[in-house]
Amino acid sequence: MRLNESNRPSFRMASFEKINFGGESSNTTGYELLAENPGASCVICLQEWWGVNEGIRQQARKIHELGYGVLIPDLYKGKIGIDAEEAHHLMSNMDWGVATREICEAAEYLRRMRGAKKVGIIGFCMGGALTLIAAEKANVDCAAPFYGTPGADACDVSAITIPVQAHFGKKDNLAGFSDEEAARKLEAAMRGDDKQVFLYDGVGHAFMNVSPEPYKDFAAREAAQGFPPLDETAVNLAWSRVEEFFAKELSA
Repeated sequence: MRLNESNRPSFRMASFEKINFGGESSNTTGYELLAENPGASCVICLQEWWGVNEGIRQQARKIHELGYGVLIPDLYKGKIGIDAEEAHHLMSNMDWGVATREICEAAEYLRRMRGAKKVGIIGFCMGGALTLIAAEKANVDCAAPFYGTPGADACDVSAITIPVQAHFGKKDNLAGFSDEEAARKLEAAMRGDDKQVFLYDGVGHAFMNVSPEPYKDFAAREAAQGFPPLDETAVNLAWSRVEEFFAKELSA
């Protein structure tokens, strides 16, 4: 899937609908893009620590262009981190147990209300770690985590039984969470031939973000967080792998 691909216009202009998927008495909300075909497989797309911003919506649109229904759970309940300090505050104050429950509810909603026979999950940064937690605990069929790993108290990655395709940048500087060592530990801990961990040369954390948001440009992001600038080759390679992975694991 190329960054400038424009051969699926019927999907590209679809708009998100805000929904409540946890029941009438719940504040479990999210943003949904319906599949063109009823009953199509669906994908849960999990936010970075910034919240549900335009960046995560772009990632969801990429998945939707492949023909899947997509649901972004709003784990921060409408709040957005406008800088790294606020994003860290939001993530630190999030109840990971509640977030896990809401992701499980999202999977059940897609099966029950959208008729999805298969449900995949993808997430980035904080969402990558939650994707692995969901791979163990939620009713999903496959998982594609990007540059994030959960603590052992939140997830036993050796207990994951579904296919996993994980992605990390070799220059990631978030030690213990998404650096190369964390990726290697994840690879060693997971069991089964259906588990893959890809490491990308020359890129670091958040390498899938095609926008530097909330920074003014990639130079400002690199100065603030030490993340290398955009590498479209790595982005396109990762998306092509995800597309192939979902096509295999989410086919009806």
